[in-house]
Amino acid sequence: MAGAERGPRERMVFSAAQLIRREGVGATGMREVAAHAGAPRGSLQHYFPDGKEQLVNEAVGWAGRYAGNRVARFLAALPEPTPSGLFGEMVRQWTDEYETEGFDGGCPVAAATVDCARTADSTRAAAEAAFTRWTGAVAGALRDMGVPEERSRPLATLMISSLEGAILIARAEHSVRALTSAARELGPLLDAAVTRPLPLKGGGSGGSAGS
Repeated sequence: MAGAERGPRERMVFSAAQLIRREGVGATGMREVAAHAGAPRGSLQHYFPDGKEQLVNEAVGWAGRYAGNRVARFLAALPEPTPSGLFGEMVRQWTDEYETEGFDGGCPVAAATVDCARTADSTRAAAEAAFTRWTGAVAGALRDMGVPEERSRPLATLMISSLEGAILIARAEHSVRALTSAARELGPLLDAAVTRPLPLKGGGSGGSAGS
């Protein structure tokens, strides 16, 4: 997720997402975003004329796209695609971070929802769109792996909500216990939802999930 190759606008959106996931929206100021991005403070007004709310909304949108696009990468890392394997990779992204970097970071979409959903309709809408994109990517992957259409989106919602809850508990406990428990307990339920044989790896499974 290195941002060195991005232009100043993209760096500021990326930086806002990183600061929001650690500090929350209230503690993330425009000055801090500019400093984190290595961008001139004057460029904030140029790129984000509607101020902090616009920047937060774009950071939330970036996070939703990032989460959705990661689905295809997770599938590519599996020797054989399974719903439990996909959820395991989604969890592993967080356990790896927490075990190597500590428990300071969370999901920027969740942070923005908690901080702003009641006071900023545009941010609530941005968060809804981000979760919709992420859910759609996971649901598409589940369908490709043999989960029926009518169950794919509800199970994708279950996976994401379980992951978000486990992230919150992990940060509170400074332990990955909740994350590993979620992966272990939810995995068999997810695999049991498959009603047709899984495609062989390389046969196109998950190809549309992160588009």
